Amino acid sequence: MSTPARTKPATRAKAAKPAGATRPRAASAKPRTSQPQTSKPGISKPRASKPSAIQPAPDAPLLSAGDMATAFALSKKSTSIELKLTIPATGHRATIKRLKLDPVEAQPRQAFFFDTPNLDLLKAGIVVRARRIQGGRGDTVIKQRPVDPDKVDPELLRSASFKIELDMMPGGFVCSASFKGACTNKEVLDVSAGDMPVSELFSKGQRAYYATHAPEGITLDSLVTLGPVFLLKAKHQPKDFERGVTVEMWLYPDGSRILEVSTKCLPDEAFQIAAEFKAYLARCGIPISGIQEPKTRSALEFFINHPD
Repeated sequence: MSTPARTKPATRAKAAKPAGATRPRAASAKPRTSQPQTSKPGISKPRASKPSAIQPAPDAPLLSAGDMATAFALSKKSTSIELKLTIPATGHRATIKRLKLDPVEAQPRQAFFFDTPNLDLLKAGIVVRARRIQGGRGDTVIKQRPVDPDKVDPELLRSASFKIELDMMPGGFVCSASFKGACTNKEVLDVSAGDMPVSELFSKGQRAYYATHAPEGITLDSLVTLGPVFLLKAKHQPKDFERGVTVEMWLYPDGSRILEVSTKCLPDEAFQIAAEFKAYLARCGIPISGIQEPKTRSALEFFINHPD
């Protein structure tokens, strides 16, 4: 009787960097199938696939003991934890089907980003974003990542609009600070049309936070609008997983897309929920891929390369 083939174990990642964040790294084991090719950085081109089958993906790289210790320490200092997984383009249709999502229930949104033509904010770890949400309301955020929670102004931590988030994905994690605000959909459109200064979208506290952490000489009103990205956001409560699951599909003008599945939990239960989330995805037949596509970076690079 022949012995079943075994998947080669993924190469373990190097020790964590002191900055409090690691980047996901592809496993050194040879993947069982080739990955889709793309001419645009960070964005997978959709390819034809049967909705009932998800193509195998490379095994996710393992975090080293040092990485795990760093992630654990950061989780204890975070307000919330988000566990994320980007699905390969070949598995989009099958993932939606296996999660039993109803696309009609998905909420449409538009995301606008603001940066310089050289993406100086992205390079400095700053994200400036506004969103239009169905129903007339919108929101804004100024985000910094990676961030050391111990160096955050204690006064900010007392604000309901400010939070420390730890994002965990296969083979990596990043700790970020988010200063959120509210706006209207019309205000976002006015800014994107050049009829209102970018700074007026953001609260006094957000503007102060930006001025403290943005590169010198780059004001909010000097930024250009990048986008929008049209996206669909759906929430799902599985019967065999106690946490709610969020699915986001980001759709780009050229037909490319990014699909992300995520769930949130409290800091003291991060690693337990991570194990349960992984098991839930496995039951759905969704592979844990080590090749992750950050949504924000992908969007910024896409619109810089496609200004029209």
